[in-house]
Amino acid sequence: MIPLGLYMTDLPKEQIALQFKLYQLHKSIGITILLLSVIRVLWRVFNRPPPLPDGMPAWERVGAKISHYGFYFLILAVPFVGWGMVSTEKPNVPTVLFSHIYWPHIAFFHDSANRMGWNEFFDKSHSILAWTIVALLVLHIGAALKHHFFERDDVLARMVPFVRPMGGKL
Repeated sequence: MIPLGLYMTDLPKEQIALQFKLYQLHKSIGITILLLSVIRVLWRVFNRPPPLPDGMPAWERVGAKISHYGFYFLILAVPFVGWGMVSTEKPNVPTVLFSHIYWPHIAFFHDSANRMGWNEFFDKSHSILAWTIVALLVLHIGAALKHHFFERDDVLARMVPFVRPMGGKL
């Protein structure tokens, strides 16, 4: 989504038709992510995650919990903030999911007297939160690889189906 977002916002004015299509695609994928994320969070609420490996230091346990809660927050916040941004934009362009389903603006923000202020807030927040996901993902991948290659536990194997635990510490 980030490469698409960067590409579509940097297109020259001469490619307005392509830009419009890419914005609609970006919004369609974003709303789909939001809906799937709600399902994912509900799944997690009703299904406990597997326990962390025995012997994992307390600071790693805390880090794992913070990163997981961070991901849950971000997978909901980024698309919601994007939806808020679309709802407060000056040109009132409708969102049409995958060229077929009209998606409403968020009325509270769309009808707000401070619509432009909200738009500025959502615009900045959307970018910051999206890049925060990237940073958290890099951290998460690094931690999983550390567990796999240095701790030799099953943390990575629990996340990736085709990876087998290395077994035993070095």
